[in-house]
Amino acid sequence: MKYLIMCEGPNELEIMNILLENELLIYTEDDLLGTVPYFARQIDSSPMVKSALTEYPYNDVAIIRIGDKQSEELQISKCFSEKISGGISKYCTLPELEVLLIISEGLWNEYLKVKSKEKPKSFAKKNIKFNRKKYDNSSLFYKNYYGDSPEKLVAAIKEYKQKHSSHKKDELYLADILK
Repeated sequence: MKYLIMCEGPNELEIMNILLENELLIYTEDDLLGTVPYFARQIDSSPMVKSALTEYPYNDVAIIRIGDKQSEELQISKCFSEKISGGISKYCTLPELEVLLIISEGLWNEYLKVKSKEKPKSFAKKNIKFNRKKYDNSSLFYKNYYGDSPEKLVAAIKEYKQKHSSHKKDELYLADILK
């Protein structure tokens, strides 16, 4: 079985790369289709994903989707439907990936006070700094923040699962694919 990790955005991709590079996932690079996760919402909109699926000779691919908006149905064209025999799993970062930064900074209780009026992204932009730089919704910020301390990322992912009430029944947590 090969796993095709499809990340909703570049920040989710960066998080997955940090976890993968530090061997913190239950998957290794060798387990992944093309040995990497991909920034792709849909198969047909990503030439890299299409190429990886086309070149892979077997029919044992499982898809792992990472993102906060899991309502968009994954479209699988007929030419790839046989290859994807391992199903599709959704790992949700609802409401937004910035919640991990808010948890890591110890600002969860402060965020809860304004949660009904403010999205995590706005809260993070106002309240989170790292190395004298304000959060700017860039992959580089995540890389700088968690790259040298992946254990902080793992702790935030696990705490998020404890603090978040629940996802839809077909959505899992990032904590579920950690070692």
